[in-house]
Amino acid sequence: MKIAIPTSNGLLCPHFGHCDEFTLVDVDIDTKQILGREVTPAPKHEPGLLPRWLHGLGADLIIAGGMGSRAQQLFAEAKVDVVVGAPVAAPDALVEAWLGGNMETGTNMCDH
Repeated sequence: MKIAIPTSNGLLCPHFGHCDEFTLVDVDIDTKQILGREVTPAPKHEPGLLPRWLHGLGADLIIAGGMGSRAQQLFAEAKVDVVVGAPVAAPDALVEAWLGGNMETGTNMCDH
């Protein structure tokens, strides 16, 4: 499984569409282990681009602080799961919390 997290300066970027990069984390769901990670620069922000781009990179899950409803809809159509309201933290910590079933999420930090 591949989990994508919008990041800036090594931490989750609260606004999905304005991040500098994406950290892509490969995990083994059965063993709940991180297998590897890669950081890739985010493309220039255009409405609707990021869901297609991340799906093309093989993302199965997005962990975000805030994400607009249109992006969430596009991910749903592509059968990519989305978690919003994640705290600003290091990608590995977020993935480990999600794998362990103890990720605490707040409100979606995006209102569009």
